Amino acid sequence: MDTTNTKNRTLAGIPIKPMFYCEEIGLWLFQCDCIRLMDYLIEFYPEGVFDMIFADPPYFLSNGGITCYAGRMVLVNKGEWDRSKGVEENHHFNIEWLSRCQKLLKPNGTIWVSGTYHVIFSVGFAMQQLGMKILNDITWEKPNPPPNLSCRYFTHSTETIIWAAKDAKSKHTFNYGIMRQMSGGKQMKTVWRIPAPDRKEKIFGKHPTQKPVKLLERIILASTNETDIVFDPFMGSGTTGVAAINLKRRFIGCELEKVYSEIAIKRIQKVIETLYEQRRIF
Repeated sequence: MDTTNTKNRTLAGIPIKPMFYCEEIGLWLFQCDCIRLMDYLIEFYPEGVFDMIFADPPYFLSNGGITCYAGRMVLVNKGEWDRSKGVEENHHFNIEWLSRCQKLLKPNGTIWVSGTYHVIFSVGFAMQQLGMKILNDITWEKPNPPPNLSCRYFTHSTETIIWAAKDAKSKHTFNYGIMRQMSGGKQMKTVWRIPAPDRKEKIFGKHPTQKPVKLLERIILASTNETDIVFDPFMGSGTTGVAAINLKRRFIGCELEKVYSEIAIKRIQKVIETLYEQRRIF
């Protein structure tokens, strides 16, 4: 596919205008409901357009419980967008957005979805219902998780990331050599020990489920090539976009909440400015 043509059609073809874009590097950020955006994109790209999708959907865990943050007891209340509407409705939501992602993947494209036990089992079941091919389940281990204040459970220290292909016929990209090199010359295992985002990644603000850039860079390196198009329907503070730009991939991101959209713009603008300073624009 001609990526230049893709850029122009994406900007001109849909009625939702990006809140920020840079055609030179192939980046567009939208603030809107991701299902609405994907419905428009499906009309223009019925055969699929994205090489890879990373999604960090709502975990539905804002239930008034408690957790530990910076040594203090705080309520688990990330926002109305994270509040559970019941098991059946939560699962229906997962099928709705996943089915659209599946349509927008190219025939050999893949999707990565992150979550805790609150949502990830529903996601995996929905993938199977839709006929996706599950390739791996990655365990992201956090070296310094917050303690469990109730002392009635094990400390939550991991998240699961499911990697799946569009369907059983897909011939997915896997950059085995790069992953083996990153793993010291051995096959990379499915347990990834990566620290949570540091302060440098939160200088413009923070998102309650923000992922580290290092995690997204590994995902993107594993399953895409330079100039491929990456999509994130729940962009949050823009980590996927930062990683994609760093690795010379095109990126389209969508975020519903204005406050996080503004953080994402600031972060990505900073990355673009750095690329221009280093003359690394592609």
